[in-house]
Amino acid sequence: MHRRPETVDGRPETVDGPRILAHAQFANSVGDGAYLVASTFYFARIVGLPAAEIGLGLTLGWAVGTLAGVPLGHLADRRGPRGVAVLLAIATAVAVVSFMFVGSFAPFVLVACLYGTAQTGLSAARQALLAGLVEPAERTVVRAALQATLNGGLAVGAGLGGLALWLDTPAAYLTLFAMDAVSFLVAAALLLRLPAARPAPVPATGPKLAVLRDRPYAVITLINAVLLFYMPLLSVVVPLWIAERTAAPSWVVSALLLINTGSVLLFQVRMARRVTGLRSASSSVRQAGLVMLAACVVFALSPYGWMFLLVAAALLVVGEMLLAAGAWEISFGLAPDDRQGQYQGFFSTGVAVARMLGPVALTALVLGGGTLGWLLLGALFVTAGAAMAPAVRWALTRSGTAARFC
Repeated sequence: MHRRPETVDGRPETVDGPRILAHAQFANSVGDGAYLVASTFYFARIVGLPAAEIGLGLTLGWAVGTLAGVPLGHLADRRGPRGVAVLLAIATAVAVVSFMFVGSFAPFVLVACLYGTAQTGLSAARQALLAGLVEPAERTVVRAALQATLNGGLAVGAGLGGLALWLDTPAAYLTLFAMDAVSFLVAAALLLRLPAARPAPVPATGPKLAVLRDRPYAVITLINAVLLFYMPLLSVVVPLWIAERTAAPSWVVSALLLINTGSVLLFQVRMARRVTGLRSASSSVRQAGLVMLAACVVFALSPYGWMFLLVAAALLVVGEMLLAAGAWEISFGLAPDDRQGQYQGFFSTGVAVARMLGPVALTALVLGGGTLGWLLLGALFVTAGAAMAPAVRWALTRSGTAARFC
């Protein structure tokens, strides 16, 4: 049973928090899906920015967002996650609208920094909000349901983005950006329906940004970031691999994305129910590394037949779901209840790192190394997965709660 949080005046609140979070997640993920599909084409064809400037500007934006994640998460802890999440959703909408008016590189970088900061902070605040609304034993399953909702929204948004690409007119792209902005405003309005829970009490001792001194949690975040390098595989690396190294038809790229999105929608919640504590979470991450290794091996075989691509994509999404379920449990379980915002902000930097460095690093490794590159990538995944359990035990030992590894 989800607990009923108290409002600021102490009265019990009966709002269905997880359902509202899911509706807000779906709303802004529709906008995100459209943005991800069409934004690069808009910046290149309509704004007229060179590809190198687009890549640099977006990288700088996510880099600034990475640095801002922990302070904004801390702000959510101290001021209350609902209000901070609402403000950051509005800030994201403002950034998206601002993209519609950029005409040169400098304004583009400034807006990209605002966008990356607002998105990273919103993620941290939303995780802190979830932690405050849901009992610890249910957080991973609820987070899985939100992830499935996110994938559904991304799929809808990607379809709308594809329509804008087909029309390929300034009006189509601008309409898409306007829709993206509205989606975040809708998400903000939905979040306002949640109870204004009391902010976490200020700790009597210790540094304000304690997560920056939590070395075991930093190592766990690094391990997760390495495993998150799977993220650009289907969107960037595999399409290039298909074009350069296989005879697969072009529609296979869409089939791979459909396998990924559909599997998460159908099976992520079921996969998350297998994780019931830090031991099973660490085991799930270890299994994720092994399955990702298998996926890399099968991807390496794809020049001998494009059906290998479908098998590899299926293996990759299994690894993705295993990783997600385990990482969510670990990130929540090892974070102090009064500092969930800053801890989730720090943990989410792994996503930004994978977005920034993954495409360049994996393109060089896989396209440059061929079969050997795939095998090296798989070895990296399996090594990182195996390292998670010792890192979690280290974190529990330092905190004096090693008995919780069960």
